[in-house]
Amino acid sequence: MSRVDRYKKIHEESKKSERKASLVRREVKKPKREKEQPPEEPVFTHDTYEEPETDYSSEQKKSKPKLKIPAIKIPRWKRKAKRPEVYPTGKKPKKKRSVGRIILKVLVGLLIFSVVTFGIGNVMARTDSSIPGMETQEFNGVDSADGTKNILLLGSDTRDNETGRADSMMILQVDGSGKTKLVSFMRDMYVTIPGVGDNKLNAAYAYGGADLVRQTIKENFGVDCRYYAMVDFQSFEKGVDALFPRGVPIEAEKDMSSYIDEPISQGMQRMNGHTLLNYARFRMDEEGDFGRVRRQQQVIQTVFGQLKNPLVLLRGPYAAGKIFGYLSTDMGTGFLAANSFNFAKTAMGVDRLTLPVDGSWSYGDTYEAGSVLFVDFPSNAQAVQSFLAK
Repeated sequence: MSRVDRYKKIHEESKKSERKASLVRREVKKPKREKEQPPEEPVFTHDTYEEPETDYSSEQKKSKPKLKIPAIKIPRWKRKAKRPEVYPTGKKPKKKRSVGRIILKVLVGLLIFSVVTFGIGNVMARTDSSIPGMETQEFNGVDSADGTKNILLLGSDTRDNETGRADSMMILQVDGSGKTKLVSFMRDMYVTIPGVGDNKLNAAYAYGGADLVRQTIKENFGVDCRYYAMVDFQSFEKGVDALFPRGVPIEAEKDMSSYIDEPISQGMQRMNGHTLLNYARFRMDEEGDFGRVRRQQQVIQTVFGQLKNPLVLLRGPYAAGKIFGYLSTDMGTGFLAANSFNFAKTAMGVDRLTLPVDGSWSYGDTYEAGSVLFVDFPSNAQAVQSFLAK
């Protein structure tokens, strides 16, 4: 066989073998693809190892340490779910706050505030060295026939030339029916003082203090008192200034200048404690003691009426504590607390009565007392008893 023929035969045999191989590949099924395994690390020998080419610039960038700032986690206090068998969500449902509960909390807060500020004012008054302290007097008061507890209010000034006599005498009833009631007694009424005799009403205080004034009013007018409160006029000034730093708005009835420290002009104005005291005590005109008693009632009613002001109400407990600290009184804090609502009623208005009533008196002169007012006691006793009972 020639060389050319032998090459052709080899070539044909190679083609046949290739066809058989392609037919076998078609019949073989492709196996399921398995998870890719990480490539095996190449094993290098001394003959095959070649040092890989590296990019030193990029490697240096990667090798630089990065500063990581640790995150600060603020712990949150989470309440543990209570009673999961009752509350499926694990949280207790929020309760709706009732209006009544909110009002109750506000009232309790106001009560605590009032008690604390009252105590502060009371302590400041008792430690005030600018005014001499007033001792508590013996007072054998009793309830009235209808169960009310009347308060005998007394005012005096040691600077007055009638030292030892009461300058003003009133009965305040706060626990009766209706409005607060205020009765003023004119000091020049000619009355019978138990154990002393006939004299002016204000002389009873000089002879036996507050309790003798109570006995005298009971014997002549048939009205008794449970408590008393004696105030010095200096204490009155301090109490008014504490309660009304900007003064008391009041309308002066007339121009006044005689026997007072500073003149007062007629009309609406704001008076501080000192000016208000001068206005209430002025009597050097044609009305005399009648005009003074009327102005005293006007001052008290104006002061009570100003309690409706919210700012005054906030200062009220402090001022009340201060005034209470200056007073000589047998009223306890328990009585004041129990009747706080009754005292608050004074802001709604005060009913007033002055004794003697119109048409029941006349001027006169006596040897032991000088100029006095002769009084029809039965008509005045009936008037005051009916006034306090209604």
